[in-house]
Amino acid sequence: MRRRWVLLPAGLLICALTAAVPSLTTPMVNMARRLPLSHPGQTLVENTFYLTEGIEASQSLLPTTKGLTFRPAYLAVGVKVDRDGRLHGRPQRPGTYVVPVHICAGRSCKEHKLTLIVLSNVPWEPRELTFPGKAGVALHGEIGVNGGPTGVVPTFTVTDHAKLPKGVTIGPDGHVGGVPAAAGLSEVPVRICVAGNCAGVVVRLIIV
Repeated sequence: MRRRWVLLPAGLLICALTAAVPSLTTPMVNMARRLPLSHPGQTLVENTFYLTEGIEASQSLLPTTKGLTFRPAYLAVGVKVDRDGRLHGRPQRPGTYVVPVHICAGRSCKEHKLTLIVLSNVPWEPRELTFPGKAGVALHGEIGVNGGPTGVVPTFTVTDHAKLPKGVTIGPDGHVGGVPAAAGLSEVPVRICVAGNCAGVVVRLIIV
């Protein structure tokens, strides 16, 4: 009889521990972080790239996670990708190409769909490169381009920020703004790209 009373508290103690620490009786769940390759839609920063027929490709595929590489392959006529994700070659045929690219983490690779839009080579030229202004007064200008493929937004990159006058900015959309701090003449090198068709120009800022 005494043995039964001893076993009963022991059994109650085990039940209490089981309720308080469920991990002792429930299966363990693997909480290890999965490779981003299990979510192909989130593997690259950008999945669509615009190129121009006959113009050397100079863009790169950017993984959202470090340490990923690419399996070298041809993606379209004249265009290939290397191990680091750089696009090389001159597109030879306009069109839209949905092509597979293999993204690898170590020896494990997953196929990812990439869209290359190759546009016809339509000439373009900058619309405005000289902007007058006044010290202490806000600038409002736009570089812009004439020509080029329809519907393609050009990009503008200042290649030497030291040439910008103090207080003035040139945005990636070509907007010239800011408040010039002092009078002077500045010549700012800017690279304009339209679907991979790029050219360097000089933007002149005349501040009085």
